[in-house]
Amino acid sequence: MRRALELAAWGAGTVSPNPLVGCVIVRDGRIIGEGYHAVYGGPHAEPNAVAAVEDSALLEGSSVYVTLEPCAHYGKTPPCADLLVAKKVKEVIIAAKDSNPLVGGKGIAILQAAGISVITGILEQEARWQNRRFFTAMEKKRPYLILKWAQTRDGYVARPNYDSKWISNPLSRQLVHRWRSEEDAILVGTKTAHYDNPKLNVRDWAGRDPVRIVIDKHLTLDPNSFLFDQSQPTLCYNLVKSEASDNLEFVQMKQDFSLENLLTDLHNRKIQSLIIEGGGHLLQQFISRELWDEARVFTGNIEFGAGIPAPKTDRLPFETRSIQDDRLDLFLHSALVSPPAPHTL
Repeated sequence: MRRALELAAWGAGTVSPNPLVGCVIVRDGRIIGEGYHAVYGGPHAEPNAVAAVEDSALLEGSSVYVTLEPCAHYGKTPPCADLLVAKKVKEVIIAAKDSNPLVGGKGIAILQAAGISVITGILEQEARWQNRRFFTAMEKKRPYLILKWAQTRDGYVARPNYDSKWISNPLSRQLVHRWRSEEDAILVGTKTAHYDNPKLNVRDWAGRDPVRIVIDKHLTLDPNSFLFDQSQPTLCYNLVKSEASDNLEFVQMKQDFSLENLLTDLHNRKIQSLIIEGGGHLLQQFISRELWDEARVFTGNIEFGAGIPAPKTDRLPFETRSIQDDRLDLFLHSALVSPPAPHTL
């Protein structure tokens, strides 16, 4: 199962809104095939593992280890549970049950009805942590929320003029680009968009760009800002207009719209994870409303003396790392899943 989890991780950043899934097929104590879900719309882990078995006659009577309950419905691909039944495998060992109502125990039922032995709960905590974005979307009906900011040693995210370059070191900034490639979307507020004119893309890592999201209630931002250059999908939440063009959509919200409304709209768009990169006021709003799952906070080896205060949370970090001369504190808020120790981000 640990090998299946390793395989599943290779799908990070390419399978959403589907979950990460890895599969290992064993016969007589020997691995005969393995696979993972590599890209959204492509074959799932189980058919990839089956296809990797050189002698298909060995599939009958084999044991299948899979990190998530095999699907039981026709989506972009046929049901994986039916495939395992057709191959006459002996047993299926599952890390975590699927909380998608389209699956939710139905895959297990199909296997058991065919006389296949099913074991569940093997490394379940690890599997749920790996798929925390998927499980949050299924069970909380909102994206998984990651707060990220960099602060100085004396507790500021920007100078008094809102300039924030550079608090963290180049290696920390490269790590942030890796994180961006693994999440569905990234959010900033009006002030950050105005003062930083960010691109919010993936430049220092290989991977897809996230959907850019900006809150600009009264459409005061410069239309020539990078956020509106249509180079990647972008949503602008505002109170003025609804309008869509290539890679750019203005989403008009009601006068009393809230962060909860925004998250509901993102959930309806199948956005399962969101990095909130600022500014400090917007980050604090998410903290105050208890709307966050993780926080990743860099403390740089620099002081501003005065400026825009960093957000504050009453949580203690569950892990602290050194990124050269930066400190990275990792916080966890959600009780939905908890990381095994040690874990990876």
